[in-house]
Amino acid sequence: MLSVKEAESIVLNLAAPLDSQRDVEIVDLLAASGRILAAPVTGSLDFPYWDNSAMDGYAVRFADVENCSADKPAVLEIVEEIPAGYLPQCTVQSSQAARIFTGAMMPDGADTVVMQEETRREGDRIFILVSPEKPQAFVRHKGAFYQAETTLLTPGTVINAPEIAVLATAQCIQVPVYRRLRVAIFSTGDELVSPDQPLVPGKLVDSNQYALTVLLAQMGFEPLRFGIVPDSQDALTKAIAQAIYTADAVISTGGVSVGDYDYIEDILTELQGKVHISSVAIKPGKPLTVAAFKRDKKEYNSPIASSDCLYFGLPGNPVSALVCCWRFVVPALRKMAGLGAEAWGPEFVKARCHSELRSHGSRETYVWGKLHLVAGAWEFEPASGSQNSANLINLAHTSGLAVLSASETSICSGEFVEVLKVSY
Repeated sequence: MLSVKEAESIVLNLAAPLDSQRDVEIVDLLAASGRILAAPVTGSLDFPYWDNSAMDGYAVRFADVENCSADKPAVLEIVEEIPAGYLPQCTVQSSQAARIFTGAMMPDGADTVVMQEETRREGDRIFILVSPEKPQAFVRHKGAFYQAETTLLTPGTVINAPEIAVLATAQCIQVPVYRRLRVAIFSTGDELVSPDQPLVPGKLVDSNQYALTVLLAQMGFEPLRFGIVPDSQDALTKAIAQAIYTADAVISTGGVSVGDYDYIEDILTELQGKVHISSVAIKPGKPLTVAAFKRDKKEYNSPIASSDCLYFGLPGNPVSALVCCWRFVVPALRKMAGLGAEAWGPEFVKARCHSELRSHGSRETYVWGKLHLVAGAWEFEPASGSQNSANLINLAHTSGLAVLSASETSICSGEFVEVLKVSY
């Protein structure tokens, strides 16, 4: 068995990012939400676009007001009012001022803004009661935040609301993004039925396919559901061949242990896949299979552009499947999707335990539960009830997985533990 760290390293090394030329789409600005930027974005304009006021007040010449006070105010003539969006018409001369509002363009001649709270107005005259601390006070200068033709956003950036604002400001209305990663999903086993079918004795409802489909969709990938595949070598071979033909990555659940009906690993080899991982010293989730396929584009005539496919055979137990997905699959898919290295994960935090955590100590153990941020510090509360890989009921509300190393058998209540923040 491989250690968790060894398996993680192998998986990430196998994960090849989408191609920055072939796998790119150009989408409208609003359609870019949640997508991954595929090329550097630059703007043709400085930002701010021009010198503008940071306050409601009066645009003045610093030389006219540098020595004023409430006892000896500077008295200036108001020559113009400049709201935001208005092009100033006057040049501010000595002993003059312009009424100006936040965001409005600075007029020629003025170099400083005095906030309105430090003035008194009488008709067309303004009394400056407080001298500004320095010239250029409350002036936002052209290009202070961004200089034209420099990089605004780098490839691998997830485009969320702040990035949409940046792109809109730069008038970038057509955005280059990576296409969505296509991930085929299927469950294996004669014992499985879908949730809409009657449950008869001896059968189990397939929850894995639904959980993984939603998880991948929430993360911005394109899940391709292949349904339930029976424990037949022919049926499994056909399903796996179609999946690796169609998708960038494949996730199956079940059929990867050492039972009489577990054919997955033999089929992967038969289909010219190279199996890199067969089992990992992790609990839950020891029977984990990872294989890679090198596809000949001409031979496969695949509808997707990438030439490689990564196969993940996860355990059939629902908790094991999700734990292995969070720990190994999600980081690999993030890398494949084009995310920057800092975003692949997994992300761990130190948290104080609410209660004692136990492990047999032979494998790295993951305890599921709730991760809370309390007064700036993380706290972990394990799920109530049995920590059993078949018990998906207490998996609800899971937000973290506490990690006990292979050499640890317990972590006392109140002690700190490393916790994997789960992804949704």
